[in-house]
Amino acid sequence: MINAKLANTPYPLPIPIPGLQFFQSPEPFPLENGSVLSELTLGFHTFGTLNAERNNVIWVCHALTANSDVSDWWAGLFGPGNVFDPEKYYIVCANMIGSCYGSTGPRSINPATRKAYGTDFPLVSMRDLARSQDLLRQHLGIESIALCIGCSCGGHQVLELAYLIPAKIKKIALLVCAARESAWAIAIHESQRMAIEADPTWAHDEDNSGQAGLRAARAIGLLSYRTIEAYRDTQSDTDERSDWFRAASYMNYQGEKLVRRFYSQCYWHLTKTLDTHHMGRGRGGISAALAQLTMPAFVFSIQKDLLIPPFEQELLAKYLPTAEFFSCDSAFGHDGFLIETEVLREKLGAFLDSST
Repeated sequence: MINAKLANTPYPLPIPIPGLQFFQSPEPFPLENGSVLSELTLGFHTFGTLNAERNNVIWVCHALTANSDVSDWWAGLFGPGNVFDPEKYYIVCANMIGSCYGSTGPRSINPATRKAYGTDFPLVSMRDLARSQDLLRQHLGIESIALCIGCSCGGHQVLELAYLIPAKIKKIALLVCAARESAWAIAIHESQRMAIEADPTWAHDEDNSGQAGLRAARAIGLLSYRTIEAYRDTQSDTDERSDWFRAASYMNYQGEKLVRRFYSQCYWHLTKTLDTHHMGRGRGGISAALAQLTMPAFVFSIQKDLLIPPFEQELLAKYLPTAEFFSCDSAFGHDGFLIETEVLREKLGAFLDSST
């Protein structure tokens, strides 16, 4: 077990996060690119109680702008009486490095300058995220994870954790994720970063810097989160107006929502982290890397996903030695992992309870 110091949030949170706990590494944290974080804090949540056998752990890796409170943003799967019931399981979720919900990130104070890192925050890779979460696992004294589950970029983290500590993870669930960040996704992320960089305030040493750029970046991302059909069915105008269209209002509304709960510098850096994802890098290729993950795997795909299309999950299912593949037809596209919880409850419950 790692003896970590008690820690507080390393910066003002954009919104209150009830139940947030903090882990601080007792040692500097080296990054894959050669940089070192002299201080590392992770914000995290736990739900339920670790049983006597210490084998009832559900480890959750969250998506891009989520926080570690899974009971808030994934209530369709987590909570009393649900498939992931805290009365039965010990549920753990850690906030990603680079985010703004309790973990070290761009708005943290750089000990070398006594100012926030801001745009100078170093590049954090997906493998760095996995290693940081493993430090938290050790700190909590967890030796066996019944299921490690992640959605979107959370699924990328699950893959890296499974590669890092395969003997500790009994099963994995990979929802709308991929073995490697695609050129399409990287192009979207670069477009989002360009939007943020076009805001002249984004590099200022303020928590609210770059808000106009963040609004635009969120709108770019939303184009890939839902389907054309979803926009047609929910955002089409019912009159003959020639301006102030419903779809335009929706994009502005969603951009404003994110600005109220996230920091532009954190968003910029997290998209950089997503771009580093490549299971095969330095491991003999993707197929060779995935072949090492012999634990049972549940792979979930959404047929109309524009951001991480089904062929990405089909590739995972092809090369993972023990994979169960399920494809869902959802008008919500990539965001379906948050919405299609009824079908996920059924499929994940059966997968979790199976003996294989």
